[in-house]
Amino acid sequence: MPVAAVIVAGLLLATPPAHAQPAVPVSELLRSTHIHGLAVDLADSRRLLIATHHGLHAMRLETATVEPVSERRDDFMGFTPHPADETKLYASGHPAHGGNLGFVVSTDGGRNWTMLSQGIGGPVDFHQMDVSKANPNVIYGAHGGLQVSRDGGRNWSLVGPVPDGLIDLAASSTSVTRLYAATQQGLLVSEDGGRVWQPAHLLRRAFSMVEVATDGAVYAFMLGRGLLRAEEPSLNWQTLSNGFGDRYLLHFAVDPVDPARQYASTQNNELLTSDDGGRTWRRLGAP
Repeated sequence: MPVAAVIVAGLLLATPPAHAQPAVPVSELLRSTHIHGLAVDLADSRRLLIATHHGLHAMRLETATVEPVSERRDDFMGFTPHPADETKLYASGHPAHGGNLGFVVSTDGGRNWTMLSQGIGGPVDFHQMDVSKANPNVIYGAHGGLQVSRDGGRNWSLVGPVPDGLIDLAASSTSVTRLYAATQQGLLVSEDGGRVWQPAHLLRRAFSMVEVATDGAVYAFMLGRGLLRAEEPSLNWQTLSNGFGDRYLLHFAVDPVDPARQYASTQNNELLTSDDGGRTWRRLGAP
């Protein structure tokens, strides 16, 4: 079964002040572009950040309407927020005019972006990336192998090859060296920063996403089984929901203020939300 992969954006991105644009229903956005990342705005938990093939957008949950965060329309196919600094976001991928962005940062909530590093063999196009919640100076990205930065993205080193069939990466909230990988062959965990991998779930089925919340909960989606949850470090998995049919989740976000409130997107570019910790889901928008 095909599983979409995740990609990102980088280069020097100086964004002019965005002209006010009217908010539009989220379904209108979903008809015109693809979701590549989700994050709850740390400054306002009723605001969902949506990284897309055509820039970063913000959705007001009260109205289910979206508007662009800036005038940049770069392809943020890789996107992750800083876990504690509400102003800082990271991305990688492709500028609107083509090429690779390298590793880029915004320090004003997504309005302006600056290249921090080209990465190893760059400008990189990180297909998968995540920031360690145990130490936000440690950031992982996949391009020509697994890369790691230990100084907030300025300098990078090559760890080694990525697991075969890699789809998603997620860094631990409790250990700076623990890293999870969702792959087409199963869910993996590394305790040494990605050098050695071992199964994180006994079933060797395709996993389309993995996400670690700030409270230590690990969420993963297994094709054919549904949305799973476990606690670090025991990883005793429970199935939260298996009512997705032939759909699978690609991107996932947990509200750090209220972990019962969650968001996800599917391979069909649907945007979903749950108010009960992932047990039941309703659609916010679809193409």
